[in-house]
Amino acid sequence: MYLVTTLLLLVLLTETILLVGYSYITRKAYNYYVLFVNDDKLARQKKLKRDLLTLKNELSQTSSQDEFAKWAKMRRKLDKGMAELEKLNSDIAFARTAFELRAKSVLWFLVNGSRIATTMWCARSAAFYLPQGWFGPAAWFLSTPMAPRGSVSAILWMSACRQVVKQCVVISKDFILPKKKTSEPMTQ
Repeated sequence: MYLVTTLLLLVLLTETILLVGYSYITRKAYNYYVLFVNDDKLARQKKLKRDLLTLKNELSQTSSQDEFAKWAKMRRKLDKGMAELEKLNSDIAFARTAFELRAKSVLWFLVNGSRIATTMWCARSAAFYLPQGWFGPAAWFLSTPMAPRGSVSAILWMSACRQVVKQCVVISKDFILPKKKTSEPMTQ
C-alpha cells in the first residue's frame, strides 16, 4: 500500500502544480523571494520613488514664471531621477524574468522528471494484486508493461490516478464556475 499511496500523492502534487499553473506559482515564489532577500536595487527603487514623488510635489508648488531658476533646477533633477528610475525598473524586471524562468524550469522538471523517474523506477513493480480469476484474460493488460501477472502495474495505477484527478477537476469546475447563458434565438 506504500507504493499506491506514494503514487497517488505524487499525482496529486503534479496535477495541482499543473492546475494552478507555472506562472502563478513562480509569481508567488518571486514575491516571497523578494520578502526574504534584501536586494539593494529594490530598496533603491523604493527610496527613489519616494524622493521623486516629493520632488514632483515641490515642483508643482513652484511657479515656473516667478522662480524660473529654482523650477528649472528641480525639473532637471526630476528628469534625471526619472531616467534613473526607468533604468532601475528595467534591471529589476530583467532579474524577475530570470528568476521566473529558472523557477518554471524547476517546476517543469519536478512535474515531468518525477513522472519519468517514477515510470523507470516502478516499471516492474506491482501497485497491488488482484483477486485470483476476477478479471480473467484482462489481468495481463492490467499488469502491463512489466508487472507480475495478476497485479495492477504501478504505471497503470499512476495513469488511472491522473485521469481520476483530472476528471474530478473538470466536474468541480462545472459545479463551481458559473455557466455562460446562451441567448435563445428569437422566434417569430
